[in-house]
Amino acid sequence: MGGGHPWSLVTADLEALLTALYVLIDDHVIPSGRRRPGRPKKLSDAELACLAVAQVLLGARSEHHWLRMCYARLGHLFPYLPHQPGYHKRLKAAQPLLSKAIAMLAEQCPSWFDDMWMTDATPLPCGMSRETVKRSDLTGHAGYGYCASHSRWYWGLKLYLVCSGDGMPIMWCLANPKLGEREVVAALLEHNHHLIRDGQVLLADKGFAGQEFKQLTEAMGLRLLRPDRKDETYRNGNLGGVRQWIESVNQTLKGQLHLESHGGRTPAGVFTRVAQRLLAMAAGIWRNWTTGVTSKRSLTAYDH
Repeated sequence: MGGGHPWSLVTADLEALLTALYVLIDDHVIPSGRRRPGRPKKLSDAELACLAVAQVLLGARSEHHWLRMCYARLGHLFPYLPHQPGYHKRLKAAQPLLSKAIAMLAEQCPSWFDDMWMTDATPLPCGMSRETVKRSDLTGHAGYGYCASHSRWYWGLKLYLVCSGDGMPIMWCLANPKLGEREVVAALLEHNHHLIRDGQVLLADKGFAGQEFKQLTEAMGLRLLRPDRKDETYRNGNLGGVRQWIESVNQTLKGQLHLESHGGRTPAGVFTRVAQRLLAMAAGIWRNWTTGVTSKRSLTAYDH
C-alpha cells in the first residue's frame, strides 16, 4: 500500500470499522421481529449509530459540516443520508440505541471479564456565560462545579464513568456537580448491580475514602482499591501508575473525541452527545481487540 494517499489509508481503516460495527449492531442490538407500522426508515438504526460514531472519530462537531463531509467521503457506505434536521431528530431520540450498543461492545471484548474496574468523574461544561446559564434548558439539572485540571469553576454536569482497564465503558451517568462523588457512584453501582461479579476490584481516587462507601461496595461484592490519604497508615500507596490509566481515558474523551465541545443544550441533547462519544471510544477499543491491535492504540488514526 506504499503509494496511496494518507487519507485513503485512514478512510479504509474507518470503513472497515464502520462495516464491522454495522453488522454487530444490526445483528445483536436492533430488535428482530415484525417491522413497525408505517413506511420503513430510509436510514436504519444501525446506519444511524455508525454515522454517529464516524462523526465523532472524524472530529466533525457541526452536524451541517458532518453531513457535507459524509456525502463526499463516506457517502458510498450509506444508501441514504438525511438532511441536518432529520439527522438531529433521529440522533436525539437514539439514546437507548447508543446505550445498548455501548453495552454490547463491552460484552464482546476480553476486558469484560477483567477483575479490575476503574471509576472517575470528569467535568462536562455546558455554558460559558451567565446569560447562557439563565436561559438554558439544563437549569435544574446542571450546576456549578470546580475543575481541578483547569483550576477554574464551570457550569454544567459531571460524567461518571466505570470502565475496564483498556478504557471500555461498563457503566456511566451524568450528574449535577454539586452532588457528592461517593453518592453518585454508589447510586450508579446499585443501578447496575447485576453487572458486578463477586471479588471485582474497583480502582478509585482518594475522594472515595469513607467507611460508609467501603461498606456499601463490600456488600455488593466489590473490593475498593484507592490511594492512601496522608493521615492513613500505608495500605496501597499512591497507585500513581495505575491511576494514569483512567486519566488517559479522560484525556481520550476530551482531547481526541472533544467531550467538552459536545454542544448539547438540553438534557436529552447532552446525554446523546456524551453517549455518541462513549460509543465511538468503545467501537475503537472493540475494533482493536478484534483485529489484534494493542488496546492502548490511539484513536487519532481516524482524525482528519
